[in-house]
Amino acid sequence: MRIEDTHIKDLKIIYPRVFADARGYFFESFSEKIFAENGITEKFVQDNQSLSSKGVLRGLHFQAPPFAQGKLVRVIKGAVLDVAVDIRKNSATYGEHFSIELTEENKTVFYIPPGFAHGFSTLENETIFSYKCTGYYNKESEGTVLWNDTDLNIDWRISDPVLSPKDLEGKKFSEFISPF
Repeated sequence: MRIEDTHIKDLKIIYPRVFADARGYFFESFSEKIFAENGITEKFVQDNQSLSSKGVLRGLHFQAPPFAQGKLVRVIKGAVLDVAVDIRKNSATYGEHFSIELTEENKTVFYIPPGFAHGFSTLENETIFSYKCTGYYNKESEGTVLWNDTDLNIDWRISDPVLSPKDLEGKKFSEFISPF
């Protein structure tokens, strides 16, 4: 397993070592020991999984303190463009985003610590997306930043996305007051 930093402090890309043969493949997607050696020390408490059609966009979501969540995300089937936006007020990269394509082929894992708004767009039908969280979901502390805010200028690589009512009503970044 190889773990790389991104240009945004604390966001990390995890490249698992994949062992493949005629039977299929095997890889370690999580190792508390290796993660800790690379600065990921949070305890993960909940696993979530979603199934989405091509063209679905989910995000940009976050959980405010004291229910903030870090996430370890990956694709089991299909492909997504995964996006994290830095919403830590005192960060040098506040308001910047990082995007990465996660696919069943590349098996890449993405670590997003608390203090980021997170979302993804599905690039293939029947995409299964998995995320391990460092905190339990709390409805009262959830927040949404507007996915298509021009200040963020995110290229989601899909046109006319399928969105939930919650995602249509996200806050514009210029009006957003970060709890981080």
